[in-house]
Amino acid sequence: MSQRWRPIRVRLLMLLAVLGPGIITANVDNDAGGITTYSVAGARYGYDLLWMLGLVTLALIVVQEMSARLGVVTGKGLADLIRESFGVRLTALIIGIVVVANFANTVSEFAGVAASLEIFGISRYVAVPLAAVGVWLLIVKGSYKQVERIFLVASVIYLAYVASGFMARPDWSVVGQAMVTPSFRLDVGYVTIFVTIIGTTIAPWMQFYQQSSIVDKGLKLQDYAYERVDVVVGSVFAVFVAGFITIACAATLHPAGITVQAAEDAARALEPLAGRHAATLFALGLFNASIFSAAVLPLSTAYVVCEAFGWESGVSRSWRQAPVFFWFYTIFIVGGAAVILLPFPSLIEVMLASQTLNGVLLPLVLLVMLKLVNDRRLLGKHVNGTVANLIGGAMVLALILLTLLLLVLTVAPGLSG
Repeated sequence: MSQRWRPIRVRLLMLLAVLGPGIITANVDNDAGGITTYSVAGARYGYDLLWMLGLVTLALIVVQEMSARLGVVTGKGLADLIRESFGVRLTALIIGIVVVANFANTVSEFAGVAASLEIFGISRYVAVPLAAVGVWLLIVKGSYKQVERIFLVASVIYLAYVASGFMARPDWSVVGQAMVTPSFRLDVGYVTIFVTIIGTTIAPWMQFYQQSSIVDKGLKLQDYAYERVDVVVGSVFAVFVAGFITIACAATLHPAGITVQAAEDAARALEPLAGRHAATLFALGLFNASIFSAAVLPLSTAYVVCEAFGWESGVSRSWRQAPVFFWFYTIFIVGGAAVILLPFPSLIEVMLASQTLNGVLLPLVLLVMLKLVNDRRLLGKHVNGTVANLIGGAMVLALILLTLLLLVLTVAPGLSG
């Protein structure tokens, strides 16, 4: 019997050894800005946007699989490949855009840390500096394996949102119907949240981070089948959690006519409607997501910048071996945390704008990825198939059309319904 099951045990152990980049990347995208986006979508539009999640899951799997394949076959990060294939000018443009978007996202993560702990009576002037020091020490002092294990544990804590969704007692027949019934409205708010959901679920930084972490972990072509499982599991779980965030707010806040501006507003508003435990779980989920992403987004940016310009990078390297990598990470952490300690009345516009910017910039990153993943000089027989190209091309076209529609509705608001 033991001999019979031995191949299965070996494969399971190999899968567990490979798991990490796909799950972590997908789940980090349910960050403070993402949770705010899904909360606002549920509170404002009820279940109307749930139908998007199936399509978004498929698109996320396809995009992240292309990123993983580029990483395991070439052994190089995405920014590195862009520089080699497209030259310095396009690389500088893309990197500049990613840095700006990621800094706005990092600010939103520390805003999430501050807001979630203020619900429990902890001042941001205590919470944010401690969080900043904690995530800085984690990356600067930890090895890749140690960091990955902590990130995987943080991914599991997202189940708090699933519990919160069940506590909201939604009408599951209505939820099921909404998931298979497409709807669309020609107004600025709806189109904006539509683009924002795509941008927060499939953010440009994700492709850079996942590919860099695959290279940093040392995964090779022989690990590809297991890494593909990692990508699928991570993508499905991340959108599953996003769905429950939307459901929790749609089942409670939307019928009560309560509009929220941020995820912490949703957590507070849930208490009288779904109970103290649901609200507490929602707030704890926000804190976990915020501090998790506050570590990963600056890390992603440091990878991107160093790869683009050929500097040494990697969590397992020392400060002396990769000084630019660690300095850039440090500057992002300090800068993102410092903004939150300034006397701004609200950062919700920054948080939502950063996610919308992700959606607007995504077509550019996808076009570059599609070009790379169809280059036989890079991938040989591992280039994209027809189905992946069709899905990727459809995503790019849809995002361009949605962005143009959003621009038209913003400039000529009289056209909106």
